[in-house]
Amino acid sequence: MGIADTSVAAQSRARTWTRLHQHLGSAPGPLTYEMVSRAAADHLDESDDLDWKRDLPQPPRNGQWNEFAKDISAMANTRGGLLIYGVADNHEIIGIDREEADLRQYAQWVRNHVHPYLPDLVMYPLTDGATTLLVVDVPASEMAPHLVHGRSDKDKEQQAFTVPYRDRDHTAWMAEHQIERAYRDRFTRADRAEEALRQHSDFLTRTITAHAAKPSAWLVAVARPTRPYPHGAPPLNRDEARYLLHVAEERGRKLPTRRTPGPMTGMGDTLINPRPGLRRWVASTMEIDYNRNSVIELHHDGTVTLATDVSWQPSSEERRGFAEEAGVVDALPVSQRVVAAACGDFLTIVQELQRKLRLDSTQQITATIYASDGPGALEARTAYFGDGRESTPSYARRPHHIQPVHTLLPPIADDEEAARVSEELSNDLMSQFGL
Repeated sequence: MGIADTSVAAQSRARTWTRLHQHLGSAPGPLTYEMVSRAAADHLDESDDLDWKRDLPQPPRNGQWNEFAKDISAMANTRGGLLIYGVADNHEIIGIDREEADLRQYAQWVRNHVHPYLPDLVMYPLTDGATTLLVVDVPASEMAPHLVHGRSDKDKEQQAFTVPYRDRDHTAWMAEHQIERAYRDRFTRADRAEEALRQHSDFLTRTITAHAAKPSAWLVAVARPTRPYPHGAPPLNRDEARYLLHVAEERGRKLPTRRTPGPMTGMGDTLINPRPGLRRWVASTMEIDYNRNSVIELHHDGTVTLATDVSWQPSSEERRGFAEEAGVVDALPVSQRVVAAACGDFLTIVQELQRKLRLDSTQQITATIYASDGPGALEARTAYFGDGRESTPSYARRPHHIQPVHTLLPPIADDEEAARVSEELSNDLMSQFGL
């Protein structure tokens, strides 16, 4: 079948900081044929995250394990890495036959033999026009340990699971105590990720409580990469952060589903000139007299946080009138349109930062609606017809608490996927009002 002409799309999802980047002193960015050639000429040794391969993967024979699946699992179970096919043991680049490389079959082997499945695996060719290499980029997996399913040579009828890992420059099999530790590490990673999301959310809610001048309801959203941007890699500078937010604001205004301005619209100089924070850039209207306050943070590790007032209405008198109509004078109105627009802006910012930093891992996202002056009735405002006036349906609930909602955004997500995740967040929040 040969290598399909998808190398550019595939490589855009590949990791941008590898053993080769480190060895060559290169900045984060796409791996190139020239970089592989230089590393091979330097006789860069194999390691736990680099494996030179002369020949293309072969199907298992005589009841042996699927070696390709084993190699993939071993790297995913350690810290990720590169398998580069077309380089001999003496580091001579001999290349591969493009027509013999069947990426669909390789992916099928991984799907059939590696458990749990590795969704972020990337395979792509590199060529100088005459010689072609195959690069298999294996990310460090948050779901490790990954087991390989197959048969042994001694007993072909006996199916078994084993757990490989990289021990320096070769593959070994985990002992029982190593498997136990690997599972414990998986659960610890999940707990730490949830804790990091919670800490960011708590910081935003404390900021809202300290700065909100009047009772208000706020959308609080956090997106954090499961594999944060490398600490040693260059972070965004102010000009890059400014341009990123400008592009996100322009894109947000043009979203086909946009029915009301998002939080970035009208932030003016605040958005154009983000200020430094603790390992982050901050665009905030919280410290000024503004009719719809928001804060947006671009963290150096790839995290994005947003808090914006979603109870804002054209006037305080109208807002009070809305509540009195429903017979709940102290209820905080929550505009469904504003929530949807805020979720759209948030996902657009996350998407732009993903692209700028070339983040190669899934984004974990959490969002909630928070009342600035403590628990109180929240009242949804929605429009039955397009851009018509929003009102509160008689059947709507008035919750005092909104449960945080969670979702995932794949690496280097396209616009359609970002729109789907944005709609999912908005719908999950507003459904708690019974809408």
